[in-house]
Amino acid sequence: MTAKNKPYNWFAFVVAGAAIAGAVTLGSGGCSSDQDALVVYCAHDQVFSERILRRFEQETGIRVIPRFDTEATKSLGLTNLLISEQKHPRCDVFWNNQVLGTAELGRQGILQAYKGVGYRRIPEAYKDPDGYWTGFAARLRVYIVNTDLMQPTAEEIERRFAADDLSRIAVARPMFGTTLSHYSVLWNLWKPDRLKQWHDGIRRREISEVAGNSTVMNLVAKGTCDLGWTDTDDFFVAKDRGDPVAMLPIRVSGETICIPNSVAIIKGTKKLQQAQQLVDFLLSAETELELATSKSRQIPLGPVKEDDLPPDVRPLQKWAEEGYDLSGLAQSRGECLAWLKSENLR
Repeated sequence: MTAKNKPYNWFAFVVAGAAIAGAVTLGSGGCSSDQDALVVYCAHDQVFSERILRRFEQETGIRVIPRFDTEATKSLGLTNLLISEQKHPRCDVFWNNQVLGTAELGRQGILQAYKGVGYRRIPEAYKDPDGYWTGFAARLRVYIVNTDLMQPTAEEIERRFAADDLSRIAVARPMFGTTLSHYSVLWNLWKPDRLKQWHDGIRRREISEVAGNSTVMNLVAKGTCDLGWTDTDDFFVAKDRGDPVAMLPIRVSGETICIPNSVAIIKGTKKLQQAQQLVDFLLSAETELELATSKSRQIPLGPVKEDDLPPDVRPLQKWAEEGYDLSGLAQSRGECLAWLKSENLR
């Protein structure tokens, strides 16, 4: 096995990441300085999410103290932290940058159900039927292709993945973030034996496993790799730089893999009314449009005026409407993650 595919002790890495996250100071002033403030754990990129949280403060007068995730562990660090704090919760609202980790928290009894006005505007496939979490402002899993090196067609991508040598195809290690969600969809759809066989096959053919989606994007944009898996937000970073890239949606059984942000209230919060206000604020058309017009081009899931959407985002809405139903995949995510941990500890 090459160095790029060398197994890592990911379980130890995750535990260390959670410990680091626990050491991060909560905003300016700390929780003890303002007992009325909402503590929000946030895995969405700080450059986009902090502005929205500050707008919520200005419009409602409710102070927010955010704790942001580390880039290394993505959303998994905060998910593990919330599990470790279950008996003595310090968080009021969890803004995750994907869905399945949040669904796992619901499965473990860590979340408080809420079906407010925001919940009602989101499609069924992207929210918990009992109201424990709700998705919004999505990304899509896509193939990113260097157009100087290959044709951006589904047929050419399929041919490249069928080759004996996959070293010029890049994917993020599937222990974290949206690649874990991607694998969880395949675990549910293909069933474990088929996914394990496929995973072993691409590793034997020396696929380039790298640290994250942004690394995949950079390798393809620079021509080190011909294509890879990434998310729409990372693709747009390369496109905005003027790199020679194109994207196609990743489809499984004809459906796309659409991964929303998600928001949930932590069970036991003493600020339930304020938490509900923030949830409805994040699930509003205004917030979805703000994220759609940001550089990450998040895709609104609820109804918005099409004329208000950037041209780049309008075609993505159709792809999002064809997304795989994520509402019942918490168990698949847990089983898949346990297998991946065992694989990387060998």
